Amino acid sequence: MSADPAPEAGGAPLLIACALGIERFALRGAGAGPGAAGPVTVLRTGMGPQSAERAVTRALTGRSGEPGAWRGVSGEPRESRTAVIATGFCAGLAPGMHPGDLVVADETRDPAGRTVCTGTRILADALSRPLSGGPRWRVHIGPVVGSDHVVRGAERAALHGTGAIAVDMESAATLRTAVSHGVRPVAAVRVVVDAPEHELVRIGTLRGGISAFRVLRTVLPAFFHWHRSSLLPGGELDGHASPPDHPGRDVSL
Repeated sequence: MSADPAPEAGGAPLLIACALGIERFALRGAGAGPGAAGPVTVLRTGMGPQSAERAVTRALTGRSGEPGAWRGVSGEPRESRTAVIATGFCAGLAPGMHPGDLVVADETRDPAGRTVCTGTRILADALSRPLSGGPRWRVHIGPVVGSDHVVRGAERAALHGTGAIAVDMESAATLRTAVSHGVRPVAAVRVVVDAPEHELVRIGTLRGGISAFRVLRTVLPAFFHWHRSSLLPGGELDGHASPPDHPGRDVSL
């Protein structure tokens, strides 16, 4: 596990959790525009739900000798104010998905339960807007399911049959762990690296992996917009989950 804290700011912290080094590399300093409302940490958790649980717990509570990056100047703990976004690559489950498509979870699911995401519409709308005249990405909204292994073939189709539109190994564990340590805004945004018609063997060596990497480099401005919105009194985020959109809705109109 490793983390890159941004300079201290006055607002609540934002924790962006991803599993892989290549995902963290894509997120380091990428994007443009206004920043987050407070200090930002990009946390590499390692692969799998158990690694995600351990890393997020350490980041939010300072257990196991973690440095005090999550404490204010007066030393008070700020874990209960920290917004959490799980991000990185995923496998798309719905027919018609392509590498590079974005998935915004309205909820995450795994055998341990279900976590409702916060501010789904705000996040999806921000992601679907072109950045500085750049390309417009396809954004899908729906449930993201957690797995402890790579999902392919018939198992992928079975998961889609439950209503899920994407699967990864860390999002559900990340968000479930985050809310177990206090009420907070949580979200999951994943970039499709393979899909039913575009299965990959190795991330980063084929065209789909390269496309997903390029898209992941553009997401930080939307994350920061979501974070700023989470602090608005009476706003959609304001400590509550937004009503879920219809599973599988495509908002890139």
